[in-house]
Amino acid sequence: MGLLKLRKNKKFNYAPRYYQTDKEGSPYKMEPLFNNYRKTVGDQGGLKAKFFAAIDELKSESDTRSRRVFLVVFCVLIFLFLFIIDFDLSIFKPR
Repeated sequence: MGLLKLRKNKKFNYAPRYYQTDKEGSPYKMEPLFNNYRKTVGDQGGLKAKFFAAIDELKSESDTRSRRVFLVVFCVLIFLFLFIIDFDLSIFKPR
């Protein structure tokens, strides 16, 4: 009856009819958009080497404009949340 056997997923070998394989890249290959611009993608060695490469990239390529935009959006969302829950901001004012 197969109570202990797991069902296998079906596999399909889809090949488009008019696709020419001599061109570079496949339209069906999925890869992240910014992998070509990052140093941390690829074979770096162990987990420790990947971690230090990510930290070095973060230190060398800091973008102050994106941080500023992030902070503004974050503050707007916080104030919107406080407005929705009807938080009293007068507790921060001295009497």
